Amino acid sequence: MILPPDPSQPRRPWGSDQARLHRHLLRHPCLLPAGESLLLAVSGGQDSMALITLLRDLQPLHHWRLQLWHGDHGWRPDAARQAEELLQWARSQGLALRLDRADPVPLSEAEARNWRYGCLAEAALQWPCTHVVTGHTASDRAETILLNLARGSHLRGLASLGASRPLGPKADALRLVRPLLVFDRADTGRLCRERSLPVWEDSSNADLRFARNRLRAEVMPVLEDLHPGASRRISAQAERLEQQLEAETELLELALGALEAEGAPGRLQRKRLASLAPASQRRLLQHWLHRHLGSDPGARSLETLVTRLGQGGDPGRLDLAGGWQLHWDRSTLWVRTPDALHG
Repeated sequence: MILPPDPSQPRRPWGSDQARLHRHLLRHPCLLPAGESLLLAVSGGQDSMALITLLRDLQPLHHWRLQLWHGDHGWRPDAARQAEELLQWARSQGLALRLDRADPVPLSEAEARNWRYGCLAEAALQWPCTHVVTGHTASDRAETILLNLARGSHLRGLASLGASRPLGPKADALRLVRPLLVFDRADTGRLCRERSLPVWEDSSNADLRFARNRLRAEVMPVLEDLHPGASRRISAQAERLEQQLEAETELLELALGALEAEGAPGRLQRKRLASLAPASQRRLLQHWLHRHLGSDPGARSLETLVTRLGQGGDPGRLDLAGGWQLHWDRSTLWVRTPDALHG
């Protein structure tokens, strides 16, 4: 439910950007529910500054409580200075900002990401906040999709960077939310200029040795020139694909239920599975194994498995990542965990 404006709060500017985000939140009421405490992950770049501004503009309608978080990875000489300037700006706006500095400095993007999300979870629980909000836009999602497409990603990779997900396995009560996917980078840049917002540029974004930076600088401008609004349409297509995958997951669960061996939960009937088209076998096995392993088994493993299952009724075994094993006899398939193998 959207609460009426509080007359004691100062009126914020209202324009097409605020209306667009407001309509988006009305269509998706679970994204940023009214009255919740939100932790905004801010870098100081244009997207995060636009995020702060838009949510503050809509705050009188939605009655959120806003907190800010900024992380300094220690990778750039100017990062500490920019972090202090961002902290002073937040204080001037009456906004609480928690500043974390990595120690030791992360050695890779994966380490930095783990540190960042760990700090966000800790800050959200400390304040406490129910939702962690980032300023990812349609441009970020389009770039991610194109990179995954070039790598030969599965369909799930083409539906990545969705609007909402659990923050992580250790913080599944927290939601990571990206409400600005209905905007692109041109929108956030324009908003920052119109509102005279300070923007702290990340100098590493200009380094074309990084694939995303090169795609952003050399590929996306060509697509936008050929088809203005390309980023938003690619992002919207990814959202439709994400919804399709959610529906497919429900159907896969129903199909796997019908394939379970009677009296043997967790095992699949080999003959019934082998009677299906190879593409259906691969998709069902992929989903079933992902449920056990927590990750996709890989296209080569699936192809090998379907081929071997179709070569008569002999028993067999396939070694999977992480020490897992898939076994089968003439009638059923089952998975053995690494613990069971060494028990």
